[in-house]
Amino acid sequence: QVQLVESGGGLVQAGDSLRLSCAASGRTFSSCAAGWFRQAPGKERDFVAATSGTGGITYYADSVKGRFTISRDNAKNMVYLQMNSLKPEDTAVYYCATTRAGYYYLTPRTNLEYAYWGQGTQVTVSS
Repeated sequence: QVQLVESGGGLVQAGDSLRLSCAASGRTFSSCAAGWFRQAPGKERDFVAATSGTGGITYYADSVKGRFTISRDNAKNMVYLQMNSLKPEDTAVYYCATTRAGYYYLTPRTNLEYAYWGQGTQVTVSS
């Protein structure tokens, strides 16, 4: 069983930066794709970014492209989301997720492809 724990959320002003971290348990982490999703109040959970198991392939939602960067450190079982130039519309609970093993070179973008989820961390951007 894989456990994911996010950290790094908080209250910031528009234009500021935040870095989210996700600590993962499990021995096959490097073969699992990892992603970040977010859910604003009253809305569905949306895809934000994904990285392949190797970390060499990434994919972003259009709404964050050029502002957010996903990365991972497989030696530490960590996934990160660097968020720059934050906007009020980025306000949401951010969730880290990983797939099962075998996603070395894939970057899934739908909820159903992810097997494990963290508890979420709140990001609030004031105008």
